[in-house]
Amino acid sequence: MRLLLAKIVQQDLDAEVTLAGTCEAALRFARANTYDAIVLDLVMPGMGGTEVLKQIRDDSASQSAPVIIVSVLSKAPETKTLDAEAVLSKPVDRDSLVAALKAQIGAARQRNASPA
Repeated sequence: MRLLLAKIVQQDLDAEVTLAGTCEAALRFARANTYDAIVLDLVMPGMGGTEVLKQIRDDSASQSAPVIIVSVLSKAPETKTLDAEAVLSKPVDRDSLVAALKAQIGAARQRNASPA
């Protein structure tokens, strides 16, 4: 699934993509790099996507990056309390993913460009 999502992002947004196969790898990347957006599954090997998101928001170079949750669990009530900009259900609709990423990256760029 992550390979398919990466291909969609690369093709439709002409974006560079970093793939993480585990929660630990995702955190390592987020702590070391600043990303325009993060697409995160809640069900991942290791500590799980919810904990990854919490740690990204608490302490990482990408803590202010918009996060798009993509998961079979996206209909669960606890997803409403996640600190994510969007939640998409699997199977992910290509147009929905691209639209969510464009909207969230655009909004983040506007926030960063606005005087404080």
